[in-house]
Amino acid sequence: MQPYVLVLYYSKYGSTQQMAHLIANGIEAQGIATKIRTVPNLTTTVSELESAVPDTGDVYCTLDDLAGCSGLAVGSPTRFGNMASEMKYFWDQTTSLWLNGALHDKPACVFTASGSMHGGQESTLLSMLNPLFHHGMMILGLPNSLPALSNTKTGGTPYGASHVSGPRHDQALSQDEKTLCEAMGKRLATTVKKLTQH
Repeated sequence: MQPYVLVLYYSKYGSTQQMAHLIANGIEAQGIATKIRTVPNLTTTVSELESAVPDTGDVYCTLDDLAGCSGLAVGSPTRFGNMASEMKYFWDQTTSLWLNGALHDKPACVFTASGSMHGGQESTLLSMLNPLFHHGMMILGLPNSLPALSNTKTGGTPYGASHVSGPRHDQALSQDEKTLCEAMGKRLATTVKKLTQH
């Protein structure tokens, strides 16, 4: 089976979804296939998901999608300096993969969007790393060799790509933010290539 990178995200207003597709562009530019997947909204009774299949957009991620990937990019909007509960809920269901080491030694990276410049982007990125460490994954960030990382006046951190969407979540991604999303995808794909070559 052809190796693929899973780009897994949750998006409320569309910014994280846009970032996911830019990261996928960077991955595919390196000749690696991608699967773009999302997670469901949670209803007020947290135990029930709203629907088995989304009405529009990317399909929901399964544990098989996750187990079969050769690399992973995880994205979530910032919620008080943490990942959204929808993404946390998904990771809480992955014990079976943890038990059999399905994600061991696979490269992974994280990305986020927040309404304000200091809305907790870096702590959100770090919060998303916790389950990845527990799953034995290898973490990739963004290196300072990328000029956009030093020049950005909007989002972008060494911990992963980020975007400032504004208080009404209507600010488009800046060119630096787009560049860093694609660069992160390229770095992830390059690492997957190195690890999967025999």
